[in-house]
Amino acid sequence: MSQNFETQAVRIQTERSQFSEHSTPLYLTSSFIFEDAEDMRASFAEEKQRNLYSRFSNPNTTEFVDKIVAMEGAEAGYAFATGMSAVFSTFAALLNSGDHIVSSRSVFGSTHSLFTKYLPKWNIETSYFKVNEVDKVKSLIQPNTKILYAESPTNPAVDVLDLELLSIIAKKHNLLLVVDNCFATPYLQNPIKFGADLVIHSATKLIDGQGRVLGGVTVGKADLVREIYLFSRNTGPAMSPFNAWVLSKSLETLAVRADKHCENALKVAQFLESHPEVNFVKYPFLKSHPQYEVAKKQMRLGGNIVAFEIKGGLVAGKRFLNNIKLCSLSANLGDSRTIVTHPSSTTHSKLSEAELLEVGITSGLVRCSIGLECIDDIVEDLKQALNN
Repeated sequence: MSQNFETQAVRIQTERSQFSEHSTPLYLTSSFIFEDAEDMRASFAEEKQRNLYSRFSNPNTTEFVDKIVAMEGAEAGYAFATGMSAVFSTFAALLNSGDHIVSSRSVFGSTHSLFTKYLPKWNIETSYFKVNEVDKVKSLIQPNTKILYAESPTNPAVDVLDLELLSIIAKKHNLLLVVDNCFATPYLQNPIKFGADLVIHSATKLIDGQGRVLGGVTVGKADLVREIYLFSRNTGPAMSPFNAWVLSKSLETLAVRADKHCENALKVAQFLESHPEVNFVKYPFLKSHPQYEVAKKQMRLGGNIVAFEIKGGLVAGKRFLNNIKLCSLSANLGDSRTIVTHPSSTTHSKLSEAELLEVGITSGLVRCSIGLECIDDIVEDLKQALNN
């Protein structure tokens, strides 16, 4: 099989059935049959590699995972019902009571809730470092620290962390480096190349790309994925075969879509940077981005998310959203349609005002997920909303 991303995305498929289909069929079955008692015993004893039950594996989920594994340069993977089930199951499978996490403070709101509200119930604590204070990571590491965690680019402020530097720290202190690669996708960034042990995606976003289905996936070292698989096999957060089928087909066009998303996003970022009603713009491939050089080192392109702050704070931000006509007001991202979100009142509303400011989310911050519409139409809608 070719090592080229686009070819892998199109050509990695399940084995054809007796019907010689060209496109992978849907395997909508909860279970699979066995030839006889010995076949059944050997299969459950894992002496044979085969499908037993769709909570464990299914031809459609296997095809989807195999593609992500190849694209990320991983050894193995497991697919989940959602991105957050991938995040939770990864931590739950690998951590024990009394363990400790060191994480970038800039994480998705639900991940923050997991770290601060739910994991402490099992005596698992988290220490945060700011994205611009990676030098302080070492001081946060404790004897019981097991995982170093980061998103890059971050949600929603689009900060970029130096994954290679984090990997050096993790290896020196015998930690697992786990990276949420959702904003970049396997096409734009491969954290394993920079030393990550595990990579997590919310496939709901750019991997699907059309706002249709939910999904998540974790890929990385085989021994770690084995633990995640065993935990998930027993707790049941598996991806549905239908969603896996949709997502595997979506991957066939990811490279083409991502190229256009990124082209549009850069043009939007450049427009916003020149607008008098905008205080600042954050986009990884803008030269004004604080981590521009790091982004250029570890990303193919800058992604489709642009964050910017409107002058006038919350009042101006609400007025801007209410003036939007073409773009969608939604909490999702990575869609073919441009989406505008106000993070402090939606996706990150569970954070306190102090916590919001800690991660760069001001009351006037807007997150734009730039879609595939004509760039002139996207810019015109943002312009009229700002001007009015």
